[in-house]
Amino acid sequence: MAIIQLSDEDQAFIEERVRTGPYKDVKDVVHAGLQALQRDEAALKRLIQEGEDDIAAGRFYEFGEDDDLTEFIVARSKARRA
Repeated sequence: MAIIQLSDEDQAFIEERVRTGPYKDVKDVVHAGLQALQRDEAALKRLIQEGEDDIAAGRFYEFGEDDDLTEFIVARSKARRA
């Protein structure tokens, strides 16, 4: 088992979760945190793949100037309200 050094703030956070939350001990809190990190990373990976798929399929817009983007956003907003 690895031993890690936590900041006082992190240690207090974990202790608070054990005291007030559904966690029976520090190990449960760390496990829940790792599961959340794994879910977040998997979701990010899916979003990156979705973006890459959109680019490959030509589903994107290119803008040359800041005004181009502003005009695009305003036009899309008006179209949605119509």
